[in-house]
Amino acid sequence: MVRIRLRRVGRKKAPTYRIVVADSKSPRDGKFIEIVGQYAPRQSDDQKVNLNLDRIAHWLDVGAQPSDTVRSLLRRAGVLKARHEARLGRKLQNAAVALPEKAAE
Repeated sequence: MVRIRLRRVGRKKAPTYRIVVADSKSPRDGKFIEIVGQYAPRQSDDQKVNLNLDRIAHWLDVGAQPSDTVRSLLRRAGVLKARHEARLGRKLQNAAVALPEKAAE
């Protein structure tokens, strides 16, 4: 199974994490497929999370599962809400039935 998860980088007592796509069986800091973002928990709020939204959407579309922490970061960034609304919009659009036009009065 492919997971989207954190990989720790940075020096001692100053953690920085890369958000990577990796096989679930590989170790935390081991082999990965692609880097899709960065998370720096000690930075200010506007510089905390840096995401490549196109690649994250691609990996989620092909079935990659985010870890709990990454899911929380994606939720805070609004990625999961946008995906949900887009999917719900498509579903509602497919289910919509056109109403017949009323004659001009």
